[in-house]
Amino acid sequence: MAMEMVRMTQQKNHDVIDPARAAAFQVALGQNGSIRAGDTLPPFFHQLYFWEPEPPGMLGRDGHPKVGGLIPDMGLPRRMWAGGRLSFHAPLKAGTGAEKRTVCESHLRKDGRSGPLGFVTLRHEIWQDGVLRVTEWQDLVYRQDPDPAAPKPTPPQARTDAQSAEVVTFSSTLLFRYSALTFNGHRIHYDLDYARDVEGYDGLVVHGPLLAQLLMLKAEAELGPLADFNFRATSPLMDHEAATLCRNGRDLWVQGPDGRQCMVASA
Repeated sequence: MAMEMVRMTQQKNHDVIDPARAAAFQVALGQNGSIRAGDTLPPFFHQLYFWEPEPPGMLGRDGHPKVGGLIPDMGLPRRMWAGGRLSFHAPLKAGTGAEKRTVCESHLRKDGRSGPLGFVTLRHEIWQDGVLRVTEWQDLVYRQDPDPAAPKPTPPQARTDAQSAEVVTFSSTLLFRYSALTFNGHRIHYDLDYARDVEGYDGLVVHGPLLAQLLMLKAEAELGPLADFNFRATSPLMDHEAATLCRNGRDLWVQGPDGRQCMVASA
């Protein structure tokens, strides 16, 4: 199926990069809340800013804003953050105003083995003091509700040649705090009945961007400042599962407790 034409309407959002919010996220991750005005933000911390609140009547059943504006309505109710690509051009500074410019670069609906799928790519640019600091491409997938009678797909197995690895654990509290700090209303991260009974998960789902965030912090700590980072989610991770953050060279991945691959990335 050919890609649908997209009207490149730009959406702009202004925010002050509040250091208190970044410090609160550090604390939620078990770090010291050390970020102060003038400090450089760690990579991907811009996810904490540029909230887009909508009144209750403008939300979908999943807690996200209804589609049909920047993101077209393709008639598919389940939304997943499938992956993304980032270019870090210059560091973002805490305590200074910034602007986020977003366009929908592409959207495509096609039939997959499990039914119809919708693919959306958003491009975000983060500007501060007249300088482009970050370019991010956000890949979203929309799909139908799961068929309870259908067999669950077999997830890929993670590679076993990690040069460095660390085990991390999650909790419903961490998922709630990350949802709050990013103003992410998606109910799969905090509403267990909805996640299990409507979307068919085995528990609360760990945010894909939270896993990507942890991989970016690992990459920066072990490889130095990041210029580019790509990631792709391959299997959901539940809040009751421990995960292993792995790296071999510039390749990174998240391994579930059963050895499955949950995310792959490159720095």
